[in-house]
Amino acid sequence: MSEDFTYNRTWEQIHHILEKAQKKQNWHFMLIQRKDTSKNDKIMHMRNYKALEGVINALRWTLGDRKITSKTVLGDLE
Repeated sequence: MSEDFTYNRTWEQIHHILEKAQKKQNWHFMLIQRKDTSKNDKIMHMRNYKALEGVINALRWTLGDRKITSKTVLGDLE
């Protein structure tokens, strides 16, 4: 399984993708808030917003954010 991974990402690359994910999540949030967004589009934007929340949590955990636990990344509420 380890042959599937290159392990050659830099911290800068991880920070960059985190920033892009946060911007994209914010974009989805803004479209959810718009009054002219249809219900179906709001559902799609919310789905993408929540998916990016998982991506952001995983990247922040990878970077060692003390506020993000493995339970947060895995969605364990207990």
